Amino acid sequence: MCHHCDGKHDNPAPAEPGRREMLKSAGAGLAALPLLGVLSSNRAEAADASASTLGQSPFSVRAYGARSVGGRIEPLRIQRRALGPRDVLLDVLYASICHSDIHTVHGDWGAPRLPCVPGHEIVGRVIAVGGAVTKFRVGDIGGVGCMVDSCGECENCLADREQICTNGTTFTYNASDKASGGHTFGGYSDKIVVTEKFVIRIPSGMDLVSTAPILCAGITTFSPIRHWRVRPKQQVAVVGLGGLGHMAVKLATSARAEVTVFTTTPGKIADAKRLGAKEAVLWSDAAAMKRLANTFDLVISTVPYAFDAQPFLDVLKLDSTFVNVGLGEARGIHAHAMAFGRKSLVGSMIGGIAETQEVIDYCFARNIRPEIELICPDQIDAAYARVVGKDVRYRFVIDFASTKAGA
Repeated sequence: MCHHCDGKHDNPAPAEPGRREMLKSAGAGLAALPLLGVLSSNRAEAADASASTLGQSPFSVRAYGARSVGGRIEPLRIQRRALGPRDVLLDVLYASICHSDIHTVHGDWGAPRLPCVPGHEIVGRVIAVGGAVTKFRVGDIGGVGCMVDSCGECENCLADREQICTNGTTFTYNASDKASGGHTFGGYSDKIVVTEKFVIRIPSGMDLVSTAPILCAGITTFSPIRHWRVRPKQQVAVVGLGGLGHMAVKLATSARAEVTVFTTTPGKIADAKRLGAKEAVLWSDAAAMKRLANTFDLVISTVPYAFDAQPFLDVLKLDSTFVNVGLGEARGIHAHAMAFGRKSLVGSMIGGIAETQEVIDYCFARNIRPEIELICPDQIDAAYARVVGKDVRYRFVIDFASTKAGA
């Protein structure tokens, strides 16, 4: 329950003011300033900077992060850079919790840079733009996913694969900040400054509360479905039914594939079918695994921990692919079994900016929404524990919007 609004979220997204009213409130004189169209929000801005100058110099914002490896998520202050000509300033409305956030804070992938402010599924309102920005205007809604910059010149960047920039992608948090030094801070914060190219356009009328998870969980599963050209009637298996897995089910079924879910949680069997899966089985069901041998055209693993991958390679058809998007280590692989079936084990990581825009537009057009539970910022620690305990259906979204309501 969110104490900022007594647990009620009947209208969680702030009302959309008309563009004309917003431009009027920004002031006609702002067109001549380096920052165009700063939108005032009275008391909410007063704590950080004057509304008329916000973003013209580095400024302090409230955030939530860990001060130590594995430490609790607590309030703190961080500094955001001044807006450059191509930068956009977002007032963060919603930021969701990815299992990667937990791995990072807990040091599962190496010690994080401290303090660590996670969050790479972010939706916010544009409140200021640099003088050369053309993609956004004040009042627009933008989204930020897992990355905020890349070189823009390498082969991968030129092919819209900025997430694997050969000169180093700048990830949204816990990465070297090439723009202002230090390291990047993510979306568990009041505001964020991002280069316009790396901000995704959120269509007018999209349900903002449930949009944020699409920017990681959505694109991470959409990209392999697109790359391996999933077609109607193909057999697709999804391993793990969590934040990524439930989006994989929704997206694969939207492509009219026949989906089977493999889960370790008996309570998720019914959920998988409700989400659109034709069948759901437990990993421990040896008879079902044997029955499903050589069945699937594509297996998508969303497992975030090390796991025995061979049983899922065994259910692939000849010349088919197991794609690991959950970043869990695939163990126990039998080379001979793979060779005799000419099966492929591959990895995939999020998607480029163009593809991320594509999945947002795709989900909006088909009313595909992540299943979410809305929480307040002071509930993040408890949410982390529930994610680890598999007690979320299926993505926690942190509500920053209601903390600003009426400000």
